[in-house]
Amino acid sequence: MVEPVERPTGKFTCPMHPEVVADEPGDCPKCGMALERTSPVHLQAEVVYTCPMHPEIKQDHPGDCPKCGMKLEPLSLQPEGSGDDKEIRSLTRKFWIGAILTVPVFFLAMGPLLPGFHLETWIPKSVSKWIELVLATPVVFWAGGMFFAKGWRSIINRSLNMFTLIAIGVGAAYIYSAVGVVAPGIFPESFRRGGQVELYFEAAAVITVLVLLGQLLEAKARSRTGQAIKALLGLAAKTAHRVNRFVKV
Repeated sequence: MVEPVERPTGKFTCPMHPEVVADEPGDCPKCGMALERTSPVHLQAEVVYTCPMHPEIKQDHPGDCPKCGMKLEPLSLQPEGSGDDKEIRSLTRKFWIGAILTVPVFFLAMGPLLPGFHLETWIPKSVSKWIELVLATPVVFWAGGMFFAKGWRSIINRSLNMFTLIAIGVGAAYIYSAVGVVAPGIFPESFRRGGQVELYFEAAAVITVLVLLGQLLEAKARSRTGQAIKALLGLAAKTAHRVNRFVKV
């Protein structure tokens, strides 16, 4: 972890003799008082990132918490548009594309369960299962790829969390279903229903999209919180005046 380091910048002057100006701190050659800075203090420091749930986690670059998988937050306020906007745009794009692809997958999987609606008359099961495979693949591995990365890191760090469960659940549902489409003959008869292997593409896709929605709402909440704090800090006075009163004896 890199601690912030203060580096003095600007001019220094004497409160009693403003005509005395120096580039470095020291004492006034006329009265001996300590010289004071005439320009605001600028801090040049490395940003330290920490986890909101595990404050003991600190590092000098952004990333995910090795314990819970949450996005690390900077300890100090960052400039507008420093990173939250980019994350929100990425999550929004993945959510909407994933949702659009998930709707037909859900419809193909749940359609035969609707009373009086015979979906297989229009789209045979031998065709619909391939459609589900094609549509669910980008949802799971493109839109939800970061969940697998977070889940794998949680296993490597021996700190299982929510993303471990998501990665295992979604991965198991997708791999089982993909094998059921590509090589259905390896499954015993007890795994079949109506001569077809049960598929769970809709479960993998829906879970991925719902978790993406949660991540998007969380990112927007963090962004609004940061903006509110910056707005409050913006209400603070920008300058201050000191009045020196001298009493003649």
